[in-house]
Amino acid sequence: MIICFSLALFAMTAGSSLSAEDWPQWRGPNRDGKCVETGLKFPTGEQAPKLLYMTEGFGKGYAGVSVVKGKVYTIGNQEEAQSVVAADANTGKILWKTPITKGAPEHSYPGSRCTPTYDQGKLYVVASSGKVACLDANSGSVIWEKDFVTEWKGKMMSGWGYSESPLVDGDHVLCTPGGPDAMIVCLNKKNGKEIWRSAVPAGGEKGKDGSGYSSIVISHAAGVKQYVQLTGRGVIGVRASDGKYLWGYNQVASKVANITTPVVEGDYVFATSSYDGGSVLLKLKRSGDGVDAEEVYWLKKRTFNNHHGGVVLVDGYIYGGHNQNKGFPTCLNFKTGEIVWGGTKLRGEGKGSAAVLYVDGKLIFRYENGLVVLLEATPKEYRVLGKFEPEFQKGKSWAHPVISNGKLYLREQNKLMCYDLRP
Repeated sequence: MIICFSLALFAMTAGSSLSAEDWPQWRGPNRDGKCVETGLKFPTGEQAPKLLYMTEGFGKGYAGVSVVKGKVYTIGNQEEAQSVVAADANTGKILWKTPITKGAPEHSYPGSRCTPTYDQGKLYVVASSGKVACLDANSGSVIWEKDFVTEWKGKMMSGWGYSESPLVDGDHVLCTPGGPDAMIVCLNKKNGKEIWRSAVPAGGEKGKDGSGYSSIVISHAAGVKQYVQLTGRGVIGVRASDGKYLWGYNQVASKVANITTPVVEGDYVFATSSYDGGSVLLKLKRSGDGVDAEEVYWLKKRTFNNHHGGVVLVDGYIYGGHNQNKGFPTCLNFKTGEIVWGGTKLRGEGKGSAAVLYVDGKLIFRYENGLVVLLEATPKEYRVLGKFEPEFQKGKSWAHPVISNGKLYLREQNKLMCYDLRP
């Protein structure tokens, strides 16, 4: 293990030019936890980047932010409702708030969970109560809304509220009510009308019926376009054209909460869950007009399990926090499952689960206790390049960090902090 603290500024690239990109949805443009921007600069050692602003008015919640065309979007529990909130990305000034529930849903750890999905001037959101809605991104007016429970007999595997960030794919919006004949539904994004619903068998005894806390990703494995999701009974794939159930893997399911968004790469799917779960790499193969999922390897929970900070795949290696409520930094070989560094042998710099973000050869770990750590994304060894305490921290810092247009956004309950990473 090597921990490097430099007293000078570390330039994330040799060049001084900045490439910038919007962040329109959960885990970024490709839903993979990767920021493609380059030319950013992080102060190393224990110095924080320059704080551009810290504003409030976002409500209770653990929801991340999306950043598009100079605006920040998120969801928070206000006094009487759960509301979608828009703010000026340059100043943090609140532009509008729109209630999408009649009351603020209360669960353990009360607050919002969904990162709004931006598409062609519209926002698509899922409230923790199970309401899915489309809003005008400029005005905040509601265009259409549906309810998971009343429309599809939706059900969560456990009681912390819906946490999904909906997927927009072409003319469709996909979400996961978790109903007995509607695990996943495909809706017309313009009016919310149902196009298809997908009935998914339990597939095994592990886990529980209903929706998990994950979000859908797209795979083209085995030459079949499909939607991959981690549900209450494990990871599944359904055909994109009609919602037909293709395959499932039950062993990765936990009885408590299945949370982490799967990673898809070529014909492979990596899924992980904490509590009594573990981690699996599946290879998907064509079988007639369907798809079979073949286990490449299975990692028991003590070897690697990710709680809810997510994992990223970079150059053939998975990076993320290991163990329930721990966030022990870990690197594992994607194709073999070998732990390269970390696991239970490395405690890391912060405490609690860690939300991970990749950017230009680096990893940002945001720990539950608020600490933000910059690591080098290398399988060679564990290398810390810097860390800092944010301006404000309260409770559990579970919102994932976001970098967009040279700025680092940290949502912390009612407040939003924006740090300058531009050279």
